[in-house]
Amino acid sequence: MACPLQMKSSYYCGRPFTKNESQPPRNPGIEGVLPYPSQGWSEAEFRGYSGPSLTSKASSRASMAMIILCIIFSIISIQLLARKLHQKQGKKTYHPIGGTVFHQLVNFNRLHDYMTDLAGKHKTYRLISPFRSEVYTSDPANVEYMLKTNFENYGKGWYNYSILKDLLGDGIFTVDGEKWREQRKVSSYEFSTRVLRDFSSVIFRNNVIKLSKMVSEAAISNKPIDVQDLFMKATLDSIFRVAFGVDLDTMCGSNEEGAKFSNAFDDASALTLWRYVDILWKIKRTFGIGSEGKLKKNLRVVDEFVYKLISSKSEKLHESQDDPCLKKEDILSRFLQLSETDPKYLRDIILNFIIAGKDTTATTLSWFIYMLCKHPLVQEKVAKEIKDVTDSKDVVNISDFATSVSEENLEKMHYLHAALTETLRLYPAVPVDAKVCLSDDTMPDGYSVKKGDMVAYQAYAMGRMRFIWGDDAEDFRPERWIDENGCFQQESPFKFTAFQAGPRICLGKEFAYRQMKIFSALLLRFFVFKLSHEGQTVKYRTMINLHIDGGLSVRAFNRSDMKLT
Repeated sequence: MACPLQMKSSYYCGRPFTKNESQPPRNPGIEGVLPYPSQGWSEAEFRGYSGPSLTSKASSRASMAMIILCIIFSIISIQLLARKLHQKQGKKTYHPIGGTVFHQLVNFNRLHDYMTDLAGKHKTYRLISPFRSEVYTSDPANVEYMLKTNFENYGKGWYNYSILKDLLGDGIFTVDGEKWREQRKVSSYEFSTRVLRDFSSVIFRNNVIKLSKMVSEAAISNKPIDVQDLFMKATLDSIFRVAFGVDLDTMCGSNEEGAKFSNAFDDASALTLWRYVDILWKIKRTFGIGSEGKLKKNLRVVDEFVYKLISSKSEKLHESQDDPCLKKEDILSRFLQLSETDPKYLRDIILNFIIAGKDTTATTLSWFIYMLCKHPLVQEKVAKEIKDVTDSKDVVNISDFATSVSEENLEKMHYLHAALTETLRLYPAVPVDAKVCLSDDTMPDGYSVKKGDMVAYQAYAMGRMRFIWGDDAEDFRPERWIDENGCFQQESPFKFTAFQAGPRICLGKEFAYRQMKIFSALLLRFFVFKLSHEGQTVKYRTMINLHIDGGLSVRAFNRSDMKLT
C-alpha cells in the first residue's frame, strides 16, 4: 500500500453527484509509479467525465477512427521493435512480448486483471509502445534485484521528474541521488520518534471517534453510508493534523479554505497525471492553455494555501521560542526548527506528505470492510479478538474504549493485523510500481532490459500468483499470516510488495498500520458491517491508486453489547 510518506467515490465533500455533474479528478499520489502510457483516452474521459454527449453518429465515427488508429499503431510498433531487436540484440535475449498498449486500452476497465492474466503466462513480459519497451514482472527474484541488489540502476529518471516537478517539486517521490537520500534521512528520523507515535495515536483516536458517531447516526436511521468517502475525509484530516498541525476538519465540512485547497489539489494531481498521456503538454504549458492552463490555476490555489500555512507556522514558532511549555509535535514545526529552511523546500515536503497519505490508507480500509462483509466469520473473529484483547465487555462509552486501544494492546491484535495484510495482498493500494532502467542490464531471470525501458513490478498480480502463494492464492484467508503460536508472521517484502522494499521501503508502514488498526478496532467493536445490497459486485476504478469504483455502500448495525455514547 501506499506509503504515508510515499482507490474516489460517487460522493465528494459530503454530497452525491448528479447525473450530469462531472466528478472530481482522481489523486495519483504515490512514489515511483507510472501510469500506463498512450492509452488513447481524451482528457475529459481520463478525468472521469465524458463531457456533453455527441450525436450517436459522430460518436460512432470517433470510436471507429480511434480503433483503426490503435490497430495501425500496434502493428507499426511491433514491426519497428521486432526489427530493432533483430538488428541489435546479438546474444542478448529479451522478455516475451505479452501485447501492446492497444491491448491495455481495450482492457482498460479491468486493466489489472488483464495484466494478471498475462503474468499467469509469463512471470515477466513486455508490452510494446512507440517510445520504449515496458517490462512487467511478478518474479520475486527480479523484484529484489530492482529494489535492492541493483537499486541504483532503477530510479525515477528525468522523465518522471519533468512531469511531476510543478506539483511535487524536489520532493522525495520525484528525485534520485543525494536529494532523495537527504530527505529520506530526515523523514526516517521523524517517523522513528516516540513523540510522533504517541501524538499520531491521539489524533487517530479522536478522528475515529468522530467517524464512529457519524456511523452510529446512520445505523440508528438504517441509512446506507459510503465508507470509502468517510475514510478519505478522516485520513486527510489525520495527515494534516499530524504532519502540519492543522485541523482541516473535512469530515464535518467546517473549513471552507481547507475544502478549496483539497479540491484544487485533487485537480492538480489529476492534471499532472494527464501529462503522461498528453504528448502536447509541454506546448500547452508554454502558452498556458488547455489542461496546463487549468493546472496552473489549481497550483496557484495550492501554493497560496501551503505558503500561508508555512508562514503561519513560522510566526508561531518564533513567538513560542521563549515558551518551553508549548509543544511542537507536528512534523512541519520540527522541520521549521532546522536552520536555513527554504519555504519552497517546505512546500515540496508538505505536498509529498499529502499525496502519500491522502488516499492510500483510506482505500485499504475500504477494501478491508468489503472483505469483512464478504466473509462475516472473519469479521466476527476480528471483533472477538478486539474485545478479548481490550477486555472491554463492560465498556459502553466509545471515549473510554478508545483509551483501551493502547500501543500494547494493538501489538496483541495479531488476527486483525493478518486480516489487514491479507487485504493488502489482494488489493494493494498501489497495484503497479514502475521504475526506469538507467543503463543496459540483465535481470536474474537471464533476460535483458535496455536503458530507458520502464520496468515495473505488479503488486496486484503478485498477490494472485499460485507459484508465490499456493493454490488458494485468490482466496481471502488471513490465517496464512498466522503461525502455529497464533502470532502474525512476516513474509519477504519482495514477495509481499505492498510497502515496496529495499532502500525505498515505505517509511510510514508502521504509521499506516497503527492508523488502520485503531480505526478498525473502534469501528468493529461497536458495529457490524454488511453490504447495502447482498450480492452486489464491487470493482476497482483503474487509477494509480486502487479505489473502489463508485465508493462502498454499506449498512452499519450496533453490536448488542455496545452502545455508542
